Amino acid sequence: MTRLKPALALLPLLCSSPLWATTFVYVSNAESGTVSRYQLSEKDGGLTWQGDTPAGKKIMPLAASPDGKHLYGALRTPPYAIVSWRVTRPQGVLQKQAVTPVSASFPWITTDRQGRYLLAASYDSDIVISYRIDDKGVVTAQVTSEVKTGPHAHSVITDVSNQSLYVGNLGADRVLQYRFSADGAITPLGSGFVQGEKNSGARHSVISPDNRFLYNLAEMSGTITQFRRAADGSLTELKHWPNAVAKQYNLQHGEQRPAGYNDPTPRIWAADIQITPDGRFLFVTERTSSTVTGYRVDKPSGELTLTGSWPVEKQPRSIAIDAQGKWLIVSGEKSAVIGSYAIEPTNGTLTRVAEAPAGKGANWVTLITQ
Repeated sequence: MTRLKPALALLPLLCSSPLWATTFVYVSNAESGTVSRYQLSEKDGGLTWQGDTPAGKKIMPLAASPDGKHLYGALRTPPYAIVSWRVTRPQGVLQKQAVTPVSASFPWITTDRQGRYLLAASYDSDIVISYRIDDKGVVTAQVTSEVKTGPHAHSVITDVSNQSLYVGNLGADRVLQYRFSADGAITPLGSGFVQGEKNSGARHSVISPDNRFLYNLAEMSGTITQFRRAADGSLTELKHWPNAVAKQYNLQHGEQRPAGYNDPTPRIWAADIQITPDGRFLFVTERTSSTVTGYRVDKPSGELTLTGSWPVEKQPRSIAIDAQGKWLIVSGEKSAVIGSYAIEPTNGTLTRVAEAPAGKGANWVTLITQ
């Protein structure tokens, strides 16, 4: 019995380690009005479909709470709302908690780093807004801050410290910069913005894990712009990289795409940007060519080196990377499947390893590890 005691003492630690963790993939299907749930195999990147949860018409952006216990989704057709779900153990089944009416259609939602507020950007209403999340993990109708932006706010993120907030302002070609307070207040930081190239369309951004750099992807030019973050959170542009696939696919400069847009000209239509948890690799999507492009990140300088571009699911709007930085998941709005891609650990190249059936209009990918 004495010999068994050390082993028995280790059991709680072993059972709580990442070795026993399960990663679930959630994909919103805008046309189906559902959220699909999959289990991701950390061993080989396989995807196992586990069911669909009714969500509502035009369910699009999703966001997970930092502790992985809650999932939120925005309905982008009237009546606009945020759906709050509890992520139940051990199967990751979504249990609806509330449907909260909101004032606008949001193409992007996220939580702050502490999970106390839901942050949302509205393309149509030109606002960024903060809603309080209650102690049960439910998004409430209480607005802690609402800020008018330039035309077409498309994304909102916080820095690692949770004290700065950045908005991709597509119609103004700007990245907006704000202070974010513990009470959920959003106030301008410095000049309030950094100006990008005309008609570039600042869309989505990511922060490097060390909090030193911000990278913004422009929708219409496909350009990636690197900014240095100062101690107060203000941004200074450092360098930018042109779209990597425009020449290969003969893509013209992109345009804003209002409702009813119909132009047969192949144009740049960049969508999403993600960085691995260790900050070594960065990936972006381009929807017209249906490609993902990867870059290696030089940690001291933050500069990017192109590693390659790969064909993926048709019209890839969203990508997500698992917590270990091993797998990249892609959804395509016009694809019948979602795809899983292995990230080569030394150079960041992608290899397609699995797929699973998707709903109609597969839109947003969010991963939760329990």
